[in-house]
Amino acid sequence: MEQGKQILCSASKYTEKFYLNPLFSNLPQKIQDELRIACVLFTEEIGGVILLYYDEEGNLLISTDFNENDFLYDEIGSGLKVNQLRNEKRELFEQLEEYYKLFFGIYD
Repeated sequence: MEQGKQILCSASKYTEKFYLNPLFSNLPQKIQDELRIACVLFTEEIGGVILLYYDEEGNLLISTDFNENDFLYDEIGSGLKVNQLRNEKRELFEQLEEYYKLFFGIYD
């Protein structure tokens, strides 16, 4: 990750693990659970790795990656699923951006 970017959470099909950055452990459990479910379902359906992170301006972004030899990874489905996730979780993601900007003192 480039300097200034902060990971919120990630999940990996390869390790079958979910990671929540300890900086965000004070988020309500319901939100943590919602993030976990969304990320794990993404990797179960698409494969690879999903990463939710904040850029320097506090925007919440989604990145995906996969191992070069992972022939089961659905590259086309990945883009579609990311767009679906952004639409379905729009309100949550907007709230998480506001939280981040307040928590880390980033103002527009």
